Amino acid sequence: MTLSPPPSTQGKMKPLFLVVLLIIAALAGAFTYQGLQYDFETLDGETFRWQDLNGQWVVVNYFAPWCAPCLREMPELAAFNQSLPDNTRLFAINYDPKTKSELKAMTEKFGIALPVIVSSPDTKLPMQKPIYLPATFILGPDGEIKDTIMGEVTAARLHQRLTELRGADE
Repeated sequence: MTLSPPPSTQGKMKPLFLVVLLIIAALAGAFTYQGLQYDFETLDGETFRWQDLNGQWVVVNYFAPWCAPCLREMPELAAFNQSLPDNTRLFAINYDPKTKSELKAMTEKFGIALPVIVSSPDTKLPMQKPIYLPATFILGPDGEIKDTIMGEVTAARLHQRLTELRGADE
C-alpha cells in the first residue's frame, strides 16, 4: 500500500514544486553570473574585481610603447613589483587598447615584467584615462585614489610615497 497525499493537495504540489525549482534555478544562475563578472583581466588571464582589492594598496601605471619615459621606467616598476610592501598590488595598463596577442607581443618586445591589465571596452578602472604619460595612480585600502604621479617614477619613489600615504592613513 502506498501513501499518497490527500486529494485536495495533489493538484497543488506540482505547481509548488515547479515554483521551488524555478527559484533554485534563478538563484543558481545569479550566483554563476556574479562569479563570472570582473572589472579587469591581466595578460596572464587572472581576473579581478575592485571590491575584492579593498583593504589593499593598489598602484596602477599607465604606459605606452611610443612613450620613451614609460619604457625607461619599466625596469623601476619591475623592481618595485619584486619588492612590494605588504598588502600592495601593482598593475600596468597600456594606454591604447590592444588585443591579448598584441599586448603579449609588446610586453615581450619591451621586457615588461609585471602584471599588465588588458584594456577592453569592459575594463573598469577607478580613474580617468590620463591626458599624458607616464601616469601612476595610488589607490588606498578604501579603493579611493590617494595620489597621482605624472611623469617617470622609480621604485624608491613609489616606496617612499606609499610609506608617506600609509602614515597619513593611520
